[in-house]
Amino acid sequence: MHRRLYPQALAVLALVATAATAGAPTATAGAPTPAQLRLNATIDAVLADARLDGAQAGVVVVDTTTGRTLYDRNGERRLVPASNTKLLTSTAAMELLGPGHRFTTDVATSGIRRAGLLSGDLYLRGGGDPTMLAADYDRLAAQVAAEGVRMVAGNLVADDTRYDRTRLGPDWTWDDESYYYAAQVSALTVAPDTDYDAGTVIVHAAPAGEAGARPEITMTPPNGWLRIENRAETVASGETTISFEREHGGNTIVVTGQIAVSQAPESDWMTVWEPTGYAADVFRSALQRHGVRILGRTVLGRPTPDGATTVARHDSMPLSELMVPFLKLSNNGHAEVLTKELGRVLSGSGTWDAGLAAISEYVGDSGMDTGTLRQRDGSGLSRRNLIPPAQFASLLSTVRAEPWFDSWYAALPVAGDAERFVGGTLRSRMRGTAAAGNVHAKTGSLTGVSSLSGYATDADGHLLAFSVVFNNYLTSSVKGLEDQIAIALASYSEKATTTARLAVPTAPESPRVPEGLECSWVKPTAC
Repeated sequence: MHRRLYPQALAVLALVATAATAGAPTATAGAPTPAQLRLNATIDAVLADARLDGAQAGVVVVDTTTGRTLYDRNGERRLVPASNTKLLTSTAAMELLGPGHRFTTDVATSGIRRAGLLSGDLYLRGGGDPTMLAADYDRLAAQVAAEGVRMVAGNLVADDTRYDRTRLGPDWTWDDESYYYAAQVSALTVAPDTDYDAGTVIVHAAPAGEAGARPEITMTPPNGWLRIENRAETVASGETTISFEREHGGNTIVVTGQIAVSQAPESDWMTVWEPTGYAADVFRSALQRHGVRILGRTVLGRPTPDGATTVARHDSMPLSELMVPFLKLSNNGHAEVLTKELGRVLSGSGTWDAGLAAISEYVGDSGMDTGTLRQRDGSGLSRRNLIPPAQFASLLSTVRAEPWFDSWYAALPVAGDAERFVGGTLRSRMRGTAAAGNVHAKTGSLTGVSSLSGYATDADGHLLAFSVVFNNYLTSSVKGLEDQIAIALASYSEKATTTARLAVPTAPESPRVPEGLECSWVKPTAC
């Protein structure tokens, strides 16, 4: 699609006239330059796409070098931001917890030890670490054994009291509950792999050796906390239709469908009911492997006594490193743990309310008008989150001055970079364009909601902060429109004065994923 630019005087008149209509871009202070007029016309053309008919669109672009607003369409309109909410959570965490903040998981006892026998209980105390793997629990068990403990006369107590017992975020929908992007939040949990999707298990279905037999079902990590109900079938040939679903309120995973003898195994990531028990089960098995026998039962949710002696300890990676899997892969669990951790550290209350209050105070101090927005969770799964694009642009502009900015900026997804822990949720988008390797931005997706907020370095070397939020569209995806805007920003230059024909940037097609999901939420990764 092409449009011809009129001479500058006519363009200014057109911009003023357009601004009088509903939803039109807001004029900035001072006369727009020819380059800004072309940018406005480009973004206007993108937003005129039929896929946005009847939808709401908010777009704001700010030159962080000069402070000038280059484009503003519905910037103060409150819109559902999806995972762009993580921009607030992550910046607050970096500032208030600090880039060096670590989560500690330890093992303690207040009992008496004699000749390998511990007379009291053994406490597994969770510090909120969302990166705890089965291998980490194994190392804790090895430390306990190395301390000479061979038998525990009491119970294994799983202490998750650092946070409250509210496991699911406010306003999350019931039909997301079994999927790993809506995992329950606990101060004591397990991640199955180095994507660190805490509170989940990977379920694998491999075909049996002959048709008619049940597929072989295994779990990563192996555990006794979940139960498999295998209703699936191995067939001689045909399409694989294996499906996994965890029943509400329990830990039975029902496997249905079929898989052919010659097919590769199918896998899916499923949430567990009560992550504290899952962690305790994995740890208890690790103790047994290392020759430590627990005579008592497993008790959940009891605090470690004051003065207990630590016999094993594991510290997480620093927060600055955790930002990479958190932001690159849009990890919802990390966002919610950080929210509760903020509450715990700053007010002694590991709750969503306390954490959200801390986030609100920080972003308010950073220039966001908190009276114009509502944040209900840390990740953006709640549809009651409402944040104007202009407020995102304000935050993005302000945090450039923070001492931790460079590491946080590097943790944002990078457009078109195929390396998964660099490109993240943008790894398959904007390849081969001016935005590739340039745009650092946070994606967001819910059904009927799509957002992209972050930074583009323009052709003059200025860092532009931008926020694009679309709501209430009916088409399957509007990611390509976000990409077109980002490409235009990467190509923007104030030095250009030509009035040549304007071309709306083209963007390579984004990867196809189920509606309302981030590409990295589809396992194995779709992007």
